Amino acid sequence: MRLDVVPMEWVNNVWPNVEPFFVEAAKHGDDYSVEQLKVFATQGNWMLLVMVNDDKEIAGGMLINFFNRPNARIAFVIAIGGKLISTQELFEQLKRIVTAHGATEIEGAARESVARLWRQHFGFKEKYRIVGVKL
Repeated sequence: MRLDVVPMEWVNNVWPNVEPFFVEAAKHGDDYSVEQLKVFATQGNWMLLVMVNDDKEIAGGMLINFFNRPNARIAFVIAIGGKLISTQELFEQLKRIVTAHGATEIEGAARESVARLWRQHFGFKEKYRIVGVKL
């Protein structure tokens, strides 16, 4: 498996191949619709990464938002989906990619099962919990 950055000018070409992964991911939250995910990616606000398997097929997708805090540059995982995407090999590739874009930390909002997976496999620590209510 290989993790590739999709240049902004190629997002529209690749999107039909990754959209099903984000449809599944969007079922677990209501922050963004799949159409909104595409808009942020095509405008270059978020980085689209694809997981490519050994048969050179796209097996997953990930959207990353970079932002700065006073003491860190954060690579925030907005959405992730696909098969066999949570491997140590792909995580090492992700670290190299986001570090090359200046990131000093990786974060993501995740439901408990994903947070547990990230803690166990990749050494993530819970920093805080995000909760919300609609008004």
